[in-house]
Amino acid sequence: MPKDLNRTGSSESTPSTEPILGSQDSENRTTGLRGWAKRLAVLVLFLAIATTGYWFLRDWLSLDYLATQESLLREYGQSHPIWAAVVVLAVYVAVTGFSLPGAVAMTLVCGWYFGFWKAMLIVSFGSTGGATLAFLMTRYLFQDWVQKKFERRIAAINEAFEREGAFYLFTLRLIPAVPFFVINAVMGLTKIRVATFWWVSQVGMLPGTAAYVYAGSTVPSLKQLAEGGVGQIVSWQLLLAFAILGLLPLGIKRVLTVFTKTSSPPPTPASQSSETNSAESSS
Repeated sequence: MPKDLNRTGSSESTPSTEPILGSQDSENRTTGLRGWAKRLAVLVLFLAIATTGYWFLRDWLSLDYLATQESLLREYGQSHPIWAAVVVLAVYVAVTGFSLPGAVAMTLVCGWYFGFWKAMLIVSFGSTGGATLAFLMTRYLFQDWVQKKFERRIAAINEAFEREGAFYLFTLRLIPAVPFFVINAVMGLTKIRVATFWWVSQVGMLPGTAAYVYAGSTVPSLKQLAEGGVGQIVSWQLLLAFAILGLLPLGIKRVLTVFTKTSSPPPTPASQSSETNSAESSS
């Protein structure tokens, strides 16, 4: 009897942890659902803004429409140069941030409208701002889902970034064959910091930006550009420039490798003797 009483008392005195664990699981699920609901609401808001903006601006941003307003654009740019630059910068950030079509045409128009150097500043900061916007949207809206869906691929990208560092992003920016919106989305899933993504993208996109802006600055009029299309500015010089951009990362990496080897200090006699002794002891 005492043994039975002790067993019964001990079983009754031990609290059950199952209800507590169940409540914790339900709280975690509720918190996760709330987080996804907020992200979905932000995503819907961004998509609504992008769709609405593109719907109302698609005709105004077309080359055909801009060609008909060529004289008015020139007059506005001369009378309000600062506002013209601000408006174009904001539109460029929106177009590249939401991956809307027309970024190449806008770059050419900027080169024609502002000239080479001013257009370089506007397009460079506009493209980097839009790329950072797309980078942040991917990181804070889709990172968890994509990480679970493509865990192995993202792990390989993270390993490449940890091995190469910022040079990995710099290489991707210099290769014209890699779409920029893909780079923005992929980098948003890595562990790269926002500041590093910003300045590396700023520097890495400069050569390609310079090529497109220069091509646009050589266009005599928007009417000619609209009639001939973007393809009329393609020349062997421009193709050669993009080919050089594709080979530039390999050359830079080769130079850095040679510089690292030559700048490393030669081994001292003490280190050589220690290496020899360790080799003999291991053998």
